[in-house]
Amino acid sequence: MNNWEFGFTMIVVGMGGTLAVLALFAVFMVLLKKIFPFREENAK
Repeated sequence: MNNWEFGFTMIVVGMGGTLAVLALFAVFMVLLKKIFPFREENAK
């Protein structure tokens, strides 16, 4: 594997890994919102 192939592979794996982690965070946030829904407190 020459330098260009290695560099292109690292770019693809790095960007793919970043997008995968962001997708997991998005799913995690949706789950947290369903588990702990926001309820506005009435201070009276």
